Order: sequence, then C-alpha cells, then structure tokens
Amino acid sequence: MENVTIFDSPGKGRGLKASKEFWAGDVIFSESSFAAVVFDSLAERICHSCFRRQDKLQRCGQCKFSHYCDRTCQRAGWAEHKQECAAIKNYGKVPNESIRLVARIMWRLDKEGGVVSDTQLTTLDQLEDHIEDMQEEELKEFKVDIHNFLDYWPRNSKQHTSEVISHIFGLINCNGFTVSDQRGLQAVGVGLFPNLCLVNHDCWPNCTVILNHGKIELRSLGKITEGEELTVSYVDFLNVSEERRRLLKTQYFFDCTCQHCKEHIKDDLKMGGREQDGVKPTKEQVKESTDYCFQELDKMEQARLKGDYHEVVKICRECIEKTEPVLADTHIYLLRMWSTMSEVQAYLQYFEDAAEYARKMVEGYMKLYNPNNPTLGMAAMRAGVTHWQAGLIEVGHGMICKAYAILMITHGPTHPITKDLESMRVQTEMELRMFKQNEYVYHSMREAALKNRPMTMMHEPKSVEEGIKNLFHKRK
Repeated sequence: MENVTIFDSPGKGRGLKASKEFWAGDVIFSESSFAAVVFDSLAERICHSCFRRQDKLQRCGQCKFSHYCDRTCQRAGWAEHKQECAAIKNYGKVPNESIRLVARIMWRLDKEGGVVSDTQLTTLDQLEDHIEDMQEEELKEFKVDIHNFLDYWPRNSKQHTSEVISHIFGLINCNGFTVSDQRGLQAVGVGLFPNLCLVNHDCWPNCTVILNHGKIELRSLGKITEGEELTVSYVDFLNVSEERRRLLKTQYFFDCTCQHCKEHIKDDLKMGGREQDGVKPTKEQVKESTDYCFQELDKMEQARLKGDYHEVVKICRECIEKTEPVLADTHIYLLRMWSTMSEVQAYLQYFEDAAEYARKMVEGYMKLYNPNNPTLGMAAMRAGVTHWQAGLIEVGHGMICKAYAILMITHGPTHPITKDLESMRVQTEMELRMFKQNEYVYHSMREAALKNRPMTMMHEPKSVEEGIKNLFHKRK
C-alpha cells in the first residue's frame, strides 16, 4: 500500500491521500474482501465461492444452502463455509445475509486476528460503526439481528460480548460494499473491505471502485496530485444536492460539505425546464410536469414489478409526450423515463424505439456526469448495443467506442466488460466499413443473419433504482 497514506481529513475523520501522482485509469490499490456473502435472494443462482452467475450450480450436501459452480469452487470456499455449514445445520434454518456476513467476519477474526494481510491499513475495531447515530426504527431491526445472531452462533465457537458483535453489525451496515457478478452488471452479494472503508465520500469524486476478478480496485478518474485526498461517491450524482445530502445523512450518518452540495452545482439542470426559441416554461409549468412525472414513475414501477411491460410502455409514453415539451433534456425524472423506455422496448425487441430513448438518455447524462463516470460508460454501452441491434450501425459504433474509452479508465483493460466491449468495437467497426461501402449489401446481409439466428429475449428490465446501483451496500 505504498501508493496511499492514512491522514486526518478535516471534518471527515480518517481518510486516504495519494503518496504519489496518478493519472486517469491508474489502479491506486486492489483489495480482497475480509469476508463476503451472496444476497439471500440470489443464494441459489450465484456461486458462493467465486460469485459467478451460473445456470446450474451444485448444492452443498450438508447444509443444502450454499451453491457452487463445481467441486473446485466448493473446495476453494470450504475454509470459509466449514463453520457456517455446521452452524446452519444446527440452527435448522438459514439466517439473513447480514447475520451470515457477521458470522464469517467473526470466525475469521477468531482464526487470524484483525489484520489478515501485510497490505491491510486498519483493523476492524478502528473503523466507525455509527450505532449511536441510528434511528429508533433502525435500531429495532438491528437488535433483532443481534438476537438472531446469538441463536445462530455455535456454542463451541469463541463467545464474544454484545459490544463486539454490535460493532461488526454496525460496520457492515454503513461500510458494506456490494459484490458484483463476473460481468460486473449486477450486485449479487455484500462484503467488507477494510482499506476501502477509509476512502471518504465526495459527490464529484476523483476515484471509482470496481470489482475485478474477485478483488475491488480503486481506480483514478483523472489526474491526482501527490498529497491529494482520495474520494469515491457513496450515492448517485444524478440525485439533486438536497436528496444526496439526505441519503448520506440517513444511510452513512454525515453531512456532506462537498463543493457540489454546498453550491448546488447542476441542480438547475436536473430540475429545469426546456428552452425553445428563447422561451422558457414558467416555474409553475415545470413544477406541474415534475410532480406528474413523479406520480407516473411510481405507477410505472408498480407495472414493472407485475411484469406488465406493455403497461410500462403505455405509462412512460404518455408521460413523455406530456412532459417532454416542458422539461429540460437533463431533468432527472425525464431521464428515468427515457432509461426505462429504452430498456423495456429493447426487452420487447422494439429496437429502433429503444435506441431513440437510449440516445436521449446518454446525451442527458453527458451534461450531468463526470466524463469518466462508470455509469455514463455503462449507459453508452447499452445505447451502443441497442443502436447496433436496430441496424443503426454508425451511431451504434460511435456509442460503443465512447463506452470503451470510458470503461478503459473506470474498469481497466482486463475487466470482462471491457473485453466484451473491445470485441463489440472490432465487430461494429468491420460492419461500419461494410455499411459505408454498400448500404444495400450491408442491410441484406444483416437481415439474412437475423433470419438464421433464433430470436432471444433480453434480460428483464430492472427497477429504476437498480439501474444506477450504489456501490456501497445499505440494507433497506
């Protein structure tokens, strides 16, 4: 960890600063989890050792709970699962993910102590748990988890005080980090990464965190000078300043004082009206359209949860037709409508319609996000693929190239997503050359290829909130 130094960050407590200069895309440090578990909801679809998504997994013959790719993964995960396996059998049921993660952390602490590698900068007892900052309702759930943990914790394991157990629960409550699948596209579990816990928040950060081949990587988004504090964003910048500060206060127990919050930077774009021929809508018109969008977003989400995607399209289309003439193309509610429409229409295989909304979404994101923001990169990739599927090869190739440039910085060249994008970039470049030589031949060959290939459904659309997933896990 020669690249970073612990220091007292004014108003934030301990933090990390760079001990040398970094440039965009540099890996500042990588770290394995102290312990990690698969989410309860995905326990039968994700390998509990490598966190890969697989169609067929082998179940542990003892506890009947843990699932693995094969015997290799099962053997690799046995050291962590051994005590958990016996505990689940004795308990008679499977506890929730928070209890399972705390137990794994406690077993590792008992076996190896608080420092498990030469690169670990802090012990777990030095990290903040913020229990005293919890609200009454949250404390009730917290105490239920501790009670259930004590029932689950084996009598033959080392016994700990309630203060020690509470501290670990508090740690994962405000410092847990979501673990993604092998493609980096879905959060599938939660883990604790001690060094990452030292990196403070900024709404416009100079770093991002990516899970790559089982380890998290802290990567630089641009030039970082020696001695500069390293920061990541705990929440999505697409929220307005007031909402970001509310989320940070309720979920992470601090008041954000970053420049973008204090000066409400870009809030006017996120909630503004559309100017046409020098004429702007009134504040009342913008508010009316904003309120309408907010109501329709809730209806849309209810329809999505029911799997009624044609109803989702109907709600979104009516809302867009009514509010698009009034709201700016950077208005966050309109962006969410466009995002949902592009994803649902792609799922229903109306690719031209999906491509139009995806393009609008990316153009709005480009005016709001840092140019090297991973969310922007993923959105550009999605838009590029959708245009490609629609036969709009020129725009599709351009979007894929843009996504590739961003993800080379945020994810790096060895990440599976970046490798996929590289293949897409080469393929679309070849198709684009063919298109420019003879459009008729290109479209004829494309139609023939589509006829010979059976149509497959896209992944089901996720919720609006899941579309831009927070990196830091917070149980809702």
